[in-house]
Amino acid sequence: APAPPPARHLFSDAAEVEALRGNLLAWYDRCKRDLPWRALAATEPDADRRGYGVWVSEIMLQQTQVATVIDYYNRWMQKWPTLQALAQASLEEVNELWAGLGYYSRGKRLQEAARKVVSELAGRMPRTAEDLQKLLPGVGRYTAGAIASISYGQATGVVDGNVIRVLCRLRCIGADSSSPAVIDQLWDMANVLVDRSRPGDFNQALMELGATLCVPKAPLCGECPVKQHCRAWHRKLFGNSPKVPDVEDCGVGDCPLCPPATEPWDSSLGVTNFPRKAAKKPPRAMRTATCVLERRGCHGAPEYLIVQRPSSGLLAGLWEFPSLPLAQDLKEERGREELADHLQAWMGRPVAAKGLRFIGEVIHIFSHIHQTYVVYSLPLDGDVTLDPALSPSRWVTQDEFHASAVSTAMKKV
Repeated sequence: APAPPPARHLFSDAAEVEALRGNLLAWYDRCKRDLPWRALAATEPDADRRGYGVWVSEIMLQQTQVATVIDYYNRWMQKWPTLQALAQASLEEVNELWAGLGYYSRGKRLQEAARKVVSELAGRMPRTAEDLQKLLPGVGRYTAGAIASISYGQATGVVDGNVIRVLCRLRCIGADSSSPAVIDQLWDMANVLVDRSRPGDFNQALMELGATLCVPKAPLCGECPVKQHCRAWHRKLFGNSPKVPDVEDCGVGDCPLCPPATEPWDSSLGVTNFPRKAAKKPPRAMRTATCVLERRGCHGAPEYLIVQRPSSGLLAGLWEFPSLPLAQDLKEERGREELADHLQAWMGRPVAAKGLRFIGEVIHIFSHIHQTYVVYSLPLDGDVTLDPALSPSRWVTQDEFHASAVSTAMKKV
């Protein structure tokens, strides 16, 4: 069995825990940001609408910054103010509103879960973190804890990227913070710390601290309301002072939460020694040939052909210009020929490779893919009859294109 973490890493002093809670909540009451989902959670009397609003915000905030989410959240709640309204929407409508927010499967899963609540749970949101995670597709441990604590007052902790950073600094946890063993310990800590009378506010305060003061680089330690409880801060100030009982000596034994002996404290980094993560794998490189087919519409304005992507996988269900993945080392001339063959199969008539006009390359970075789009254009005379057995397709004006469920990458194209 793995060695248990020493008490020096944990929150084992009840008086310290109580003081930390009070200091953090007092700071949050003074300094919290004014965000629409917080206003709804604080004022909405209907528990299900309150839970739904928090749920939408938490799904949108996954992998996305607050400043980006606010407008999307307001538009979403105006269009679908209840679970029932979302359950009646089409996936196309959901994708259109989500377009540009990224990680598109989030919107799809959110709608699927809303339909499940309406059809299988009589329209009533689960009230506990355990039931939320068990019954709602796309709701993981963090999202379930956030909804349950903020909307329904369940005294359960949460662990997201901000909380990981705060807790690792508070307790000098230098082991790989993405490892399952460390994550389990952080969840235990979060559940010990959460304020029993104001669990939702406490969890939001902990996340707010990580988002605004205890940031990855150049943290504002001087303004931190809990710095007196932070062992990384004490170590920065006092080095090997006994104020931090022998935490510096960790890493030479079998402590599962300390930095390995090969990665000692770097005094130039201060509190940003923590957290530590395993090195990320570099994103894989991909190349895709994309053709913008253009025709004159009935009113003289140009129209462009877009086709729908498959219902699963990357950018599932979104619309794009006809595209074809290319081998990474393929020469430009050969890639043009392959794209011409692909378009010919679509259109049922010959397409000359030399007729494709090379426009340029567009680079778009997904979380795990470094994607290069090799962009061509092809003006057409008259209409084109497309094979109905292939993916859905339609002609759109420029305004219609931007109003469609298209990715940011295609807008760049």
